[in-house]
Amino acid sequence: MTTVHDFTARTLDGADQPLSDFADRVLLIVNVASRCGFTPQYAGLQGLWQQYRDRGLVVLGFPCDQFGHQEPGEAEDIRSFCALNYAVDFPMFAKVEVNGPHAHPLWAWLRGQKRGLLGTRRIKWNFTKFLVGRDGCVRARYAPSTPPTALRGRIESVLDEGRRGAGT
Repeated sequence: MTTVHDFTARTLDGADQPLSDFADRVLLIVNVASRCGFTPQYAGLQGLWQQYRDRGLVVLGFPCDQFGHQEPGEAEDIRSFCALNYAVDFPMFAKVEVNGPHAHPLWAWLRGQKRGLLGTRRIKWNFTKFLVGRDGCVRARYAPSTPPTALRGRIESVLDEGRRGAGT
């Protein structure tokens, strides 16, 4: 069975990052953009990362320029924008495509794991969010309009999966 841990993605620094490095972590994987109406969600994503990282949550940002050319910058532009405007310090990856024949394999897989509104597989816009359990399996998909703060309850539930009887 394929899980998120079977994929590798390139970081903003240009290094290949096996997602197996995040095994036993809960992941919130998001396609992001710096010139989108949902861009202020960076603040909420950073807030979730700060609130839950000690419990095992990792937010992974994947810049995407497929929707209205809303992420035109290069890696350094993206890094600077995120740091200066939202103090983002969660892991960020190189720009990817999330739809179509050149979609990053991770995103092609994510789309197949949880369908969106009306059963669509296609990513509709920036700031689509996938919540992944510690086992690397997708637990939920959230629309771009869902604010990160609305995910807290579900994140806490997924963080607690498999830990209830372990005394932690």
